[in-house]
Amino acid sequence: MKIKVCGMRDAENISELINLKPDYMGFIFYDKSKRFVANFPEVEIPSEIKKVGVFVNESIDKLIEIAEENNLEAIQLHGNETPKYIEELRVLLIRNVEVFKAFSVDDNFDFSKTDAYQNVCDYFIFDTKGKEYGGNGVKFNWQVLENYKGTTPFLLSGGISQNDAKEINKISHKAFVGIDINSGFEIEPALKNITKIKKFKQNL
Repeated sequence: MKIKVCGMRDAENISELINLKPDYMGFIFYDKSKRFVANFPEVEIPSEIKKVGVFVNESIDKLIEIAEENNLEAIQLHGNETPKYIEELRVLLIRNVEVFKAFSVDDNFDFSKTDAYQNVCDYFIFDTKGKEYGGNGVKFNWQVLENYKGTTPFLLSGGISQNDAKEINKISHKAFVGIDINSGFEIEPALKNITKIKKFKQNL
């Protein structure tokens, strides 16, 4: 199961997390977020951990500038970006990056909204619909995942905490490949509880 830890910023905290070998480490480049990264931390991140930049309705030019400046290996789009936006982004990016598209899910979410993105994204992220673009710390009803009939693999997000490992292990959806954790493992915004993440990872 893939593990993505999002909302990192503190250099020492990042160094500790590297020891747990998550698959992805997320950095938020959305200035309205409490976890906004104004200056990328000066930490050597091993190549087996992919650096993900999280963006919300950013201009393509600015996104590309940030991606190239920080050698990002993946892009997470958390706003209202269209399939056409993603196609254009892929053409203009110098490096070959993975693209995650996040969708805000509640009981009434229409999963057919993902159809147009099937061929332009590597992964989807199903997050809880809330007031903010992610980081709301609330779970949605995971049973609605059965309504997703697409083939693009997805990561589950939204309010996941240390106590959810057992329920996560029960998810049998064929497209489910991993989890995206953030606020449920924080001491404060952008500072993760490494001990909690370690125990959680061991239970998956």
